[in-house]
Amino acid sequence: MNTQLDKVINELKNLSSEVYPNIELPTDTVLASYEREIGFIFPEDYKKVLKEVSNIFYGTIELVSITNNKEYYRELSVVLSYAREQGLPKNWLPICEDNGSYYCLVPSNEIRYWTTDGYSDEIWPNLVEWIKQVWIEGN
Repeated sequence: MNTQLDKVINELKNLSSEVYPNIELPTDTVLASYEREIGFIFPEDYKKVLKEVSNIFYGTIELVSITNNKEYYRELSVVLSYAREQGLPKNWLPICEDNGSYYCLVPSNEIRYWTTDGYSDEIWPNLVEWIKQVWIEGN
């Protein structure tokens, strides 16, 4: 159990007053199916975040969602397809869209900021630090 991750998830839940009840949180079965569909294996920390807070809007941050609604603008396969069309590296996974740029999970499990102009030097060592610094403290 990652107590740091649990701590930031609980802090985020306490801070957030907006939950999108129409966005169902994904189950392990849904995540496994989705991983096969898009060709990514999600790290355990990311799965936990998706299952617990991917329906929360806090500040200006909304995570991409894993839903059956491929018309939903924040649905992961839609965001991934659009980001790749713009040149996002194939092994980067967008976790949050930010005005046409993306916070992405990279193979090293770091979070990198990517813009259509190319790579940014903004980097977070892990999902916990990104949630704390960008999603919680940045709002």
